[in-house]
Amino acid sequence: MSKSLASREDFNDPEVTPEVARSFGLSEEEWKHLIERIGRSPSYAELGVVSAMWSEHCSYKSSRVHLKRLPTTGPKVVQGPGENAGAVDLGDGLCAVFKMESHNHPSFIEPYQGAATGVGGILRDVFTMGARPIASLNSLRFGSPDHPRTEHLLRGVVAGIGGYGNCIGVPTVGGELQFDPSYNGNILVNVFNVGIARSEELFFGRATGIGNPVIYVGARTGRDGIHGATMSSAGFESEAESKLPTVQVGDPFMEKLLLEACLEIFATDCLEGVQDMGAAGLTSSAVEMASRGGTGIELDLDRVPRRTYGLTPYEMLLSESQERMLMVAKRGREQEIFEICERWGLDAAVIGRVTDSGRFVCLATPGCDPLRGMSGSGSAKVAVDLPIELLADEAPCYDRPQRAPAPRCVEDERSLIPAVGDHGKELIELLASPQLGSRRWIWRQFDHIVGVGSVCRPGESDAALIRAFGARPHEGEEKYLAIAVDGNARPVYLDPYQGAAMVVAECARNIVCSGAEPLGVTDCLNFGNPQNPETMWEIAEAIDGIAAACKALELPIVSGNVSLYNETDGRSILPTPVIAMVGQLRDLDDRLPLGFQREGDLVGLLGHPGRGHLGASAWLSAKLGAIVGSAPHIDLQAEVALQKLVLELARDRSLSSAHDLSEGGLAVAIAEASLARGIGAKLQLAPLGQKLGATACLFAEDPSRVLISASPEQRAALEARCERAGVPLLWLGHTGGRSVFLDPWAEIEVERLRSAHENALVSLVGND
Repeated sequence: MSKSLASREDFNDPEVTPEVARSFGLSEEEWKHLIERIGRSPSYAELGVVSAMWSEHCSYKSSRVHLKRLPTTGPKVVQGPGENAGAVDLGDGLCAVFKMESHNHPSFIEPYQGAATGVGGILRDVFTMGARPIASLNSLRFGSPDHPRTEHLLRGVVAGIGGYGNCIGVPTVGGELQFDPSYNGNILVNVFNVGIARSEELFFGRATGIGNPVIYVGARTGRDGIHGATMSSAGFESEAESKLPTVQVGDPFMEKLLLEACLEIFATDCLEGVQDMGAAGLTSSAVEMASRGGTGIELDLDRVPRRTYGLTPYEMLLSESQERMLMVAKRGREQEIFEICERWGLDAAVIGRVTDSGRFVCLATPGCDPLRGMSGSGSAKVAVDLPIELLADEAPCYDRPQRAPAPRCVEDERSLIPAVGDHGKELIELLASPQLGSRRWIWRQFDHIVGVGSVCRPGESDAALIRAFGARPHEGEEKYLAIAVDGNARPVYLDPYQGAAMVVAECARNIVCSGAEPLGVTDCLNFGNPQNPETMWEIAEAIDGIAAACKALELPIVSGNVSLYNETDGRSILPTPVIAMVGQLRDLDDRLPLGFQREGDLVGLLGHPGRGHLGASAWLSAKLGAIVGSAPHIDLQAEVALQKLVLELARDRSLSSAHDLSEGGLAVAIAEASLARGIGAKLQLAPLGQKLGATACLFAEDPSRVLISASPEQRAALEARCERAGVPLLWLGHTGGRSVFLDPWAEIEVERLRSAHENALVSLVGND
C-alpha cells in the first residue's frame, strides 16, 4: 500500500498520548505493547479500534483462559462457540441456532433503548447465521423493590423488550426475574433467541476470496453507541447518565426489513460470509470476519452510508448504530444484493474488499461529507493500518490473580432460622413478594403468541414450548422445541462452584419437566471487576461448576457471553451466571404441564427429599435481609438419574404434571401447581417434616427434586420404575378441593393464594 498514515490534522483528531490511551481503557502495559508491536504511535482512529477490540467486552481477556474448560462438543453440535451463534441438530436436516447476550450497562443508563437494542442484537446474531428467529427469552435483575429507581428501570426494560420484539414479530415466550440490593446501581438484562435453519445452509462470519467485495447493508451510520464496547468493559460511577451517548437507538421496523432481506439474500448463494455490526460496530465485524477467514480487509470509509453530518473515521469505525450488516459477496454477484436491498428499502454499498495482506486498512478523504455534498480535499488518507492478528488472536489474555473470600457459609445454620408461628402466612408472604410472585404484568406486555408458534402460554410449563418452523416457513417443516433460562445468584454467592452447577441442573430439569430432551446450552456470565482477586475466584469457580454439570448431563455449550465490570462505585453485583437451554420435544403429546390437571390424582415428590438446606433460600433471605446459611450441594449423578427418569415417564405418558422445585421450595411449588387450574390438594407432610423440620420441609431449596402428579392407576408402575432407576419417590397425598392443605401446618384457599400471587408486582408498578 503506497499511501502513508494520515496525520491527526487531516481529520482534526485529538493528539494520541498515554493519558488518552488510559482514558480509552488501555493499561500502561497494553499501551507499551501496542507501540512496540506497530513500531509507532497509533492514530486516533487506530487507538479507538484497538481499545474496542482489546476491551473486555470484545476480547474476553480476563475469562478466555477459563472458558477453555467448558465442554463445547457433542454428537448434536452443528456449530460451537466462535461464530455469531451456536447450533444443534434437530434431525431431518434442520438445526436450532441460539445464543444469549447481555445488555446490562446500556439498560441501566437508558432502560428502554438499552433493552430494545439488546433484543435487536441477539436477533441479528441468530439470523446472521441464516436462521429465522422464532422465540426469545429474557433474564432480568433489578435492585431492591423499594429502591427509588427500580420501578423506572423495570418499566423501561420491560417496555423496551416488548416494544422491539412485538414490532418485529418474534414472540417473547418466557424468562425469569430476581431482585436484590446488589443490582441497585447495575441491573442485568440478558436476552436469548433461538431460530431455525437448514444445517447445510448456515452462514458464517468469514471474509474469504481475495478481491471479493465487502458490502454494507442496512441502516445508515450515526453517532449513537460510540464507546459502547469500552463502556461495557468498565464499572459505573454514580452519575451513569453521563454515558447516555454510548447507548444505541433501535428501530425494530428497520430490523424486520433487514431480517427479510438477509434471508432472501442468503437463498441466492451469492455470499461468502456475513457478520452483524454489533459491539464496536464496523470495526469488530470487519476484523472478526478477516480473522476467521485468514485474510485482510481494506475499507473505503467515504462510501459508508451515513445519517449524520461530519462523521470522522473514528466515529464511523466505532459507531454502534443498529440494524446493520457487513457482507462479503462473491465477485460479480453484487447486483443481486443491491436489487434485493432496494426491494426492501435498505441502503447497500460496496465499501471495501478482501485482501491477502492480513491487515485492517481503512481509507478516508479529509473533509469528505456526502450528506453535505462535499467530496473532501485531496486524495484518500490511511486512517487505520493494523495487523488483523494484533486485534484478534493477539488481544491481551490474562490469568488474573484469584483469592477466595472469607468463608460466607455458616455450616450450622439452625441458629439463624427464626421461629415461625404461622407457616401459611409465610407462604402467602412469599407468593406476594416481587421475588416470587406472578410475572403476568410482564408477560402481558410481550406478544408471546405472534407467529403461531407457541404451544403453551407463559407459566403453563416449566419450559416454554414452541413449534419450530423451518427457515423457509412455506415448506411446512416443523419440530417442537423447549427453551428455558435460569439463574439464581444467592447460592452462587455462598459457593460459586456448587451454585453455578445447580443453575445448569435447574435449567435442564425445567426442560425435562416439560417433556423435552435437553440438547445444548448457552450462557451469560455476569460478574463484577475481574481485577479484584475475589471476583476472579468467583468467575473461575463458577465456570468450573458449569463445566462439571454440563459434562455430567452431557450437554455442550455452543455459544455464550461474558459480562464483567458489573459494579457501581466499587460495589459489585452478586455473581450471576445465567444459563439458557434448548431441548427437543419428541412428540407434542409428550409435553408436561407444571400444574395439577384433575382432581383425585396422586401427588408425589420425586428425587431425594433433601437435607433441608435453607441457606440462600428465598424464604431465609427475605426474613433476614441477607444471604446466609450453608450452601446447598448437588449430587450430579443423582441429578442425571432423576432427569433421565422424568423424561422416560413423560414419553410413556405416565405423569399428569411435573414441576421443578426451586425458589420457595416445596410449598411454593405446590402452590404454583394448584394455581395453574385452580385445583387444590390435601397433602400429608408430617413424615417429611419430622426429618427436616416444618420450615425446612416447606421452604428449603435442595436441588434435584420434582413435584409430580399422576393417576392412581399409575401408582404401582411408578413405584417400580423409580426403584429400578434408583430415584426416591415419596407420595404426599392427592389433588382435589379448592384449598391447599399442607397437613399439619396450613390450609389455604386456592383463591387466597391466587390473590397474593397475582398482585405481587402491583406494589411496585401499580395496576396498569
